[in-house]
Amino acid sequence: MDIWYELVLYAAVGFAIGGLDDLLVDTIWITRSLWRRVAIYSRHSRATVASLPPGDGGGPLAVFIPAWDEANVLGHMLRNCIATWRMEEYRIFVGCYANDLPSQFAVAGVRDDRIQLVVVPHHGPTTKADCLNHIWAALQLTERKTGRVFRGIILHDAEDVVHPREIQLFSRLIHRFAAIQIPVIPLPDPVSRWISGHYLDEFAEAHGKALHVREAIGAALPLAGVGCCIRREALTFLADQQDGQPFSASSLTEDYEMGVRLSRAGFRGAFVRIKGEGTGDVVAVRAHFPGTLPAAVRQKTRWIIGIALAGWDRLGWTGSALERWMLFRDRRIIAGTTVMLAGYSAFALLIVHLATGGVMPSIGPILRALLLFNALLLIWRIAIRACFVTAMYGKAEGAMSIPRIVVANVISIISTVRALSQYALHYRSGRLRWAKTDHKFPDITH
Repeated sequence: MDIWYELVLYAAVGFAIGGLDDLLVDTIWITRSLWRRVAIYSRHSRATVASLPPGDGGGPLAVFIPAWDEANVLGHMLRNCIATWRMEEYRIFVGCYANDLPSQFAVAGVRDDRIQLVVVPHHGPTTKADCLNHIWAALQLTERKTGRVFRGIILHDAEDVVHPREIQLFSRLIHRFAAIQIPVIPLPDPVSRWISGHYLDEFAEAHGKALHVREAIGAALPLAGVGCCIRREALTFLADQQDGQPFSASSLTEDYEMGVRLSRAGFRGAFVRIKGEGTGDVVAVRAHFPGTLPAAVRQKTRWIIGIALAGWDRLGWTGSALERWMLFRDRRIIAGTTVMLAGYSAFALLIVHLATGGVMPSIGPILRALLLFNALLLIWRIAIRACFVTAMYGKAEGAMSIPRIVVANVISIISTVRALSQYALHYRSGRLRWAKTDHKFPDITH
């Protein structure tokens, strides 16, 4: 059982490091929440979109929707936008590739002067950033023709369910912040409680806690690619740095990278979690996430390549100690996967050993103490996640989040192995393309 002992020791040390890392984030969030409750909300009511000061009134907002093979959801999404944002001032730019006629027809079928189809002249898919850069060029051409300059650009995907107060929120804050991110809330999928459901758990914690902590410590605020608004001047700055193209066409996670680059250039970002009205729901983007294992792995693979692997190459480790800590958290999944593999392998070996008549291996007092410490950290981690999921989705989903931790770990392991392989074979050679996953749009009636 020497191999078993080495696996247990490696996993125990790795879990302890990761657990302490998470515990520090939890501590900052709890301290910040208690301070705000005592020092701010005891004297002032919580802000809503309606209570925010009016914006500067300088120009409309543009909405960018890059699309590849999205004919099944694009028309539904656009109609919902038109019906939801009834009185707002905006223009939607939808980018479709020359060889994606069904998506083009879906856009053309929604007849509204506020929707503009942008046909990417070459065949797709390329990267989402490449599609966005063509939409950016179309926006500039529209500005020259109309003489009106857009003051901010909102990013959305073809499957997003937008909030009625979203445009109003961005309009009132974009003059104060160069980039604004609102929460992303995955929609529960009754036919995929485990695969799609694990996104509920991860986003409830990430957008309920982690982004607040990043903002509180002054670290860069990564954008989620949807439900974010970037000031026109900030995108122009990025375009000037990249041959007129604000979105990094060689990146698979241009949204994450954009938030970091803007922060390093001195632009101020904000994560805004606020209700539309006094008793309304949170202004957020809602969408269905992948419901099958292959689709979830494809999506997670793209995120891992773009953030943990290519992000290391493209963004480095610059910044303050706190900034580097957040970069470590973004990229620790690579090392974390080896820790999880070691832990699951050690557990499997132990089961086989006991099932074949072996006795329980003895461990020293130091390792025993470390395992007990990890058990306490695990209980804390499970409780924290369940609390965030319960607050967002109710007790049933909160309870489901506990066993779904295993599902999330398995998806992470498979995705990380696949990401390492694809990064070595494709990314570093420059052969990039859109990692397509099938989407669905909820049945919404207005």
